[in-house]
Amino acid sequence: MAIIDIGSNSVRLVVYEGLTRAPTALFNEKELCALGRSVAVTGKLSDASMAKALAALRRFRALSDGMGVERLYVLATAAARDAENGAAFIAEAENICGVKVGLLSGKREAELSALGVVSGVYRPNGVVGDLGGGSLELVNISKTKVGEGSTHPLGGLRLQDASERSIKKADRLVRDALEGVAALGKLKGRTFYAVGGTWRALAHMHMVQKNYPLHVLHGYTIPAKEALEFCRLVRRVDPETLPGVSTVSSERRPLLAYGALVLEHIIRIGKPNEVIMSALGVREGLLFELLDDDGRRQDPLISTAVDLGYLRSRAPRHGFDLVDWTDRLFRSVDLDEEAEEKRWRHAACHLADIAWRAHPDYRGQQSLETIAHAALTGLDHPGRAFIALAVYYRHMGLLDDESSPRIREIASTRILDRARILGGAMRVGYLVSASVPDVLPRAPLTMRKGVLTLRLPAELGDLASDRLRNRLAKLGKMLGRPTAIIEI
Repeated sequence: MAIIDIGSNSVRLVVYEGLTRAPTALFNEKELCALGRSVAVTGKLSDASMAKALAALRRFRALSDGMGVERLYVLATAAARDAENGAAFIAEAENICGVKVGLLSGKREAELSALGVVSGVYRPNGVVGDLGGGSLELVNISKTKVGEGSTHPLGGLRLQDASERSIKKADRLVRDALEGVAALGKLKGRTFYAVGGTWRALAHMHMVQKNYPLHVLHGYTIPAKEALEFCRLVRRVDPETLPGVSTVSSERRPLLAYGALVLEHIIRIGKPNEVIMSALGVREGLLFELLDDDGRRQDPLISTAVDLGYLRSRAPRHGFDLVDWTDRLFRSVDLDEEAEEKRWRHAACHLADIAWRAHPDYRGQQSLETIAHAALTGLDHPGRAFIALAVYYRHMGLLDDESSPRIREIASTRILDRARILGGAMRVGYLVSASVPDVLPRAPLTMRKGVLTLRLPAELGDLASDRLRNRLAKLGKMLGRPTAIIEI
C-alpha cells in the first residue's frame, strides 16, 4: 500500500510493505514543490508550483504501478485547502492518481498527526504540533486519547509570505495567533511532540551542535529551556553560519528561522518540560486508524523486533524462549524492573541473534549499529541505547573500556547496569541453548536462597563446562550473589 501526501512545502510518496502495527517503508521519496508559496499573498497556488507538484504526482503514480501497489491513498493539506484554485488542482491530481484525494480539514489534519504520534511513542502525554509549509496543527494527547485539534496559519512558507520576510513582523503574527490557544494551556509541565520537516531539520542541527552520538530523529529529546535557547539562536543569526546547516536542503534553509520562531513561542506560552521529535505524523496516523482494534493494541516496538528476528536470526522462535527465560530470572532477582524497561528487555531478546552471520569479532558492533539505527518506534533514545548495548555485551563481553561505543553516553547508570546484566544473562543462555528453541525452558536460571542457580536436566548435564561456569560467575558478580550449576 502507499500514501501520497500533498503538503504545502513538499509532495511525498511512501510505499509500505503492508498494513501492520509498525509499517515498514519500502520506498520513500519527496519533491519540494512549495505549493503554499504565495497563497497568503495572492490567495492562489502558483502555476509553477502546481506544474511541479503535478509532475511529481505523475512520477509517483508510475512508481506505485511499477511496485504493484494495491491500495493508494492521497492526502492534501493546507495549501490546497486554502487556495482559491485548490479545487481545480485537486481535480487534476485525482485524474493523475486515479483515486479520490482526501482534502483534510485543519482539525482532521491535527487528529491524524496526533494518531501518528500515538502510533510511534510509548504512552505519550502532552501536545502534538505539526508544522507544515502552510499551517500549524495543535492537539492534546494522553496515551491513546486524542483531543480536538486546532489549526493556525503559521506554516513556514505562509509565515514567510505574510510577514514579507520580516522576522520582526513574523514574531508579532505568531504571538497573536498562539495567545490563548486551548491546547497550549494544557501543555505546562508535559511534553511537546514536534512533527514536520522544518522542526526535524532544526533537531538535526541541534544534534550536530551537541556532537550527539546517535543521529536518529524519532524520539530525540531536548529539554525545554535548551530548545528555547537554540530557537533564539537560529532566529538571531544567519542559518548558514550554524553547525549542521549543510544537512538541510537549500529550499528549506530560509524557513528555519520561522520554524524556530514558532517553536520558541510554543515553549514560552505552553511551558512544557521537554520537546520530543516525532518522525511519525499524518501518514502514520492514517495507517494506525486503518488498523482494527487488535492491531492498534499491539506494541510497535515488540512487533518490529519480532519481525527483525524472523528476518535475521538463526532460530526466531528462540527469541520467545529467551523472553520467558529472562522473565523468570528478573522476577527471581527482584530488580524492580519498570514496565517500559521490560518492553526493552523483550525487544532485546528478539534481536539478540540478528548478527549471527557476521564474523564473530564484529557481531557485537554490527548488532549495535543495526539496532541503534533501525526504524524502531515506541522507543526513546535511552531505550534504544539499552537494547543496542545489551546485545553488544552479549557478543563482546561485559567490560567497558575506551573502545566502548559512544551510544553509552545516552544511557543512565541504571540503564547501563541493566543492559550489562541482560547481556551477561544472554551470554549464559546462548552457551546452554546454542540458539536452539525449546532448550532454555528446560534450563531455568533463577535466584534460589540467595544463590544464582542454573538448573540443568540430566540430558543437558554435559553442558556444564568451565566456560559456562565462568560466564555464570561474571553474571553473579554483577548481581552480588554466589552462583551454582545443579543437575535436576
